Order: sequence, then structure tokens, then C-alpha cells
Amino acid sequence: MTPRISVAALAAIAGVGVWTAASAAQRDGAAPASVAAVVSDGPQYSNGTNLIRPANYREWVFLSASLDLNYPPPGAPPGPQRFDNVFVNPSSYRAFMQTGKWPDRTIFVLEFREAAKEASPDRPGKFQAAMTGVEAEVKDSRFPDGWGFFAFSQSGPPDAGAAPLAGDTVARCIDCHTRHTAVERTFVQFYPTLFEVAKRLGTVKPNYTDP
Repeated sequence: MTPRISVAALAAIAGVGVWTAASAAQRDGAAPASVAAVVSDGPQYSNGTNLIRPANYREWVFLSASLDLNYPPPGAPPGPQRFDNVFVNPSSYRAFMQTGKWPDRTIFVLEFREAAKEASPDRPGKFQAAMTGVEAEVKDSRFPDGWGFFAFSQSGPPDAGAAPLAGDTVARCIDCHTRHTAVERTFVQFYPTLFEVAKRLGTVKPNYTDP
């Protein structure tokens, strides 16, 4: 007679099998199916380089919000006030907290929103209003210097993908993110908790000085 196996026993056997497969895949350098969630929060591309806007970026780790912290070209008139919200994929955040460095396939999403205030009664405080744009910065070895910059269309489908910025536009991004950032090409100095981690682990650029 074939022995009967309980549902609980089958679940336990399946769990052992998945754990074994994951361990073997990790030893072989592959990403097993059971840990797909760990690596799936990195950048996704529609044709190899066009970045797909992450649908759930607002569920990622929120790094900071700033008001009017932007870098217009020299001589450009000041634009309308805006808030900048910065999010990073969770697995890269966890890696940074341990090492003070951003791993390959880190993705930052920058969300821009209008700065509004109450009209009646007129109060000086500002609050976030309508979204005006979404951009991304990616650390990915597939790009020539390891970093890519993207601006998403507000009207196009979210899965269409945005091409990497190029020409003078990306040159300005690279110049600013090379000369004025505290850790690699990222403005960690504006993320207070992460800046303390970078200082403790010694990953702040040697030539960086506090603003």
C-alpha cells in the first residue's frame, strides 16, 4: 500500500527542494527563481537600454525631499518652485547600508511636484501638488561609464521605455554628478541617514567637502 503523505509534509518537501535549488544556483552564480524578488527591483529595459518606468517606485525606499534644489544652466531664469522626491530600489538601499556603496543595477527615481500653498488663509508653508516630471539615474555596467540618466514622458505608456539621455543634456548631468556629489555619482550629502553611513564606512569621496 502506498503511504499517504499529508499536505503539510508535501509543503515541507517542496520547501526543501526550493531551498536546495536556490543554494545550488547561488553557488553556480545564477539567480534562482526563489530569490527573483531580491533582484527584480533593479532596472528593467524594453530593448536593452530604454528604461521602463517602475510602476511601484513609490513603494521603494524614500530617501529625501527637497524644495527648489535644482541646477539650471548659467543665465537661465528661475523656474517655478518645485519639490523633488527621491526613491531608490530596496535591494540597493540594503546593500548601501552594509557597504556604503551602490551596487550595480541600482536605480534612483526622481519625482518632481509643484510647490503649492493655501490661498485662504494665506500661509507661508508649502506643500506638494501636481506631478510635473519623473526622471531616473541608473548604475548599470551596460552603459559606457557605468551610469545612465533618463527622463520619462508624462503622456506616453509607462512600459514604452525612455531612451538614455544623450549629447549636451547628459554631458551636463555627468559633469554635475561627477563634480558635486559625495558618494560615486550620487548626492548622498542630501540624504542625511545615508551620509552618516558613508562617513562611517569611508566611502565619501576624498575631495568632497561639506556644503
